[in-house]
Amino acid sequence: MELTLDTPLDMHLHLREGDMLRLVAPFSAAQFAGGVVMPNLVQPVDSLERVRAYRAAIAAACGAEPFVPYMTLFFRDYSREELVAAKEEIIGVKLYPAGITTQSEAGVRDFDRIGPTVALLEELDIPLLVHGETTGFVMDREEEFLAVYRWLAETFPRLRLVMEHITTAAAIEFLDRFETVAATVTLHHLLITLDDVAGSLLRPDLFCKPIAKTPRDRAALRQAVLGGHPRLLFGSDSAPHPRHKKECLGCAAGVFSAPVALPALVELFEQAGCLEHLPAFVSANARRLYRIELPAKGVRLARLPWRVPEHYARVCPFLAGKTLGWKLENDMAGPVSIERGQGRW
Repeated sequence: MELTLDTPLDMHLHLREGDMLRLVAPFSAAQFAGGVVMPNLVQPVDSLERVRAYRAAIAAACGAEPFVPYMTLFFRDYSREELVAAKEEIIGVKLYPAGITTQSEAGVRDFDRIGPTVALLEELDIPLLVHGETTGFVMDREEEFLAVYRWLAETFPRLRLVMEHITTAAAIEFLDRFETVAATVTLHHLLITLDDVAGSLLRPDLFCKPIAKTPRDRAALRQAVLGGHPRLLFGSDSAPHPRHKKECLGCAAGVFSAPVALPALVELFEQAGCLEHLPAFVSANARRLYRIELPAKGVRLARLPWRVPEHYARVCPFLAGKTLGWKLENDMAGPVSIERGQGRW
């Protein structure tokens, strides 16, 4: 049996830089037509010049494989002129609370001061992508941050707002209250709970931000995703770290899921008996909500068992050592477009 996915997209992706970029980018380029690339590098991507330089490095790392990197700016106080100049070269602006995750130290420390920049994003119709966590108790951080999301959605009603990598039942309930809000969901948060991370021996390769939550939260995510919620988008949040950053005191947060993203998603949707909802989750919803136009890329998978390697160079992938029932086969190219202006976004 074979399955072809039309122009799949990864709407939340960490590609890193340097040698790590060259190692991991081909995994995403092989499975996706494009991806929304996060800007939290060692030197944050917070200018048009840095956007252009990073895009060029990604293109070089992907080689001949067709892959569109959708670039983001790291949130700071931008002038209107800066945002106007960057608008056609970015897909959005990414907001991190300061220090909340990897290389986010330059993020927002005072949310009372972000209004003028957010107002510009609303005026210019530039999406705001948000890592939504407070610095409270780790299991409560996302739910506590819903107050900020509520303020953004109510104060800026025309702002296109994306809650990134949601993990809680409360986030799903919030999503249904505001039609201008969308959210990304990861593969690993659909599969694991905190018990997988720390219920027995500690598994550092499953440690991520936001941390995996409870079985009830996972069930709520699955119900919404597998049920075909129109404003949920696949975003892998694939975040590679070398072994010495994961197996150490002060383990880095991040799950490297790029090598297994589509095969594992196909398996999950098939087991749930709802493969018909997979194309929207991995493509159509994102293309509609973000008004994306890009060349078509048919990604074909075959029902062939394969064992996920324990390591790719010095990085351990998600589901390492597991056998998956679907395997990436090959890609095909051709034209496709989504008309701008469709949907509430």
